[in-house]
Amino acid sequence: MTAETITADASGTWKLGDLPVHRIGLGAMRLTGSAAFHLGTPSDRDRSLAVLRRAVQLGVNHIDTAAFYFSATRSANELINTALAPYAEELVIAAKVGPFRDYHGEWGTAARPDQLRGHVEENLRQLGRDHLDVVYLRRMRQGSVAEHFGALAELREAGMIRHLGVSDVEPGHLAEALEIAPVVSVQNRYALDRPDPVGDEVLRLCGERGIAFVPFYAVAGEAGAHAATDTHDDTVRDIARAHGVSPAQIRLAWTLHLGPHVLAIPGTGNPDHLVENVAAGAVRLTADERARLDALHTPTG
Repeated sequence: MTAETITADASGTWKLGDLPVHRIGLGAMRLTGSAAFHLGTPSDRDRSLAVLRRAVQLGVNHIDTAAFYFSATRSANELINTALAPYAEELVIAAKVGPFRDYHGEWGTAARPDQLRGHVEENLRQLGRDHLDVVYLRRMRQGSVAEHFGALAELREAGMIRHLGVSDVEPGHLAEALEIAPVVSVQNRYALDRPDPVGDEVLRLCGERGIAFVPFYAVAGEAGAHAATDTHDDTVRDIARAHGVSPAQIRLAWTLHLGPHVLAIPGTGNPDHLVENVAAGAVRLTADERARLDALHTPTG
């Protein structure tokens, strides 16, 4: 079996509420350029459209996006709409609201609760949909998420949103949101080479409650929005060689091995990288390999 023949179902399945998705999905952030937002050069439009269509052909049915994912000449939502509408019934599109960028691409003040409806409507307009499958409230350093999450819960009751998630949260924020409405997923920054005791606790709580945990920058690591990391520990490289795969694929495999409720959303605008990312769902780490990788995330001493 080659990477070209491996589909997303090799990664297994999880349900976001009542919506089944393969555990390897696609993050739309890097469809717009060589780096996220305004940090790189705009992407080739045809190549980005081809990545989206190829992703669906490979069984990807979970795409993560946001209206604020755009570069000077590309919008992730517009690319998704052009490539994939009319949307397949099994395709789940998740969006984030809270952050704001103006038409020049500059970051503005985070949305007030009363402005979140406008954020949701903008995603709906760009995607050409009458509802959003999942909407994350991205916490913007506020101490409480109750008012903002409550505003999204009202939009869920109105039928504009099917399921709710939270992003960039600590355990207290998750508990606060759960008091208001069901939470089907949590999207936090989390990576192999980034020790994160708070994130570890959120991961554990999500597993206990049957909530999906969706790490972002799992492949990018410390490079974050700028690019996928090309710096890998020798342990990662050794395990990659043993499996005949890339270090990035091992990072994704480790992510999926964190628990059945963990979903991966690696982003790329490169068709070859897309195939590799999807194929990572078929990598099975041994107990020893998993322990060696865990030690990188939670060093002792």
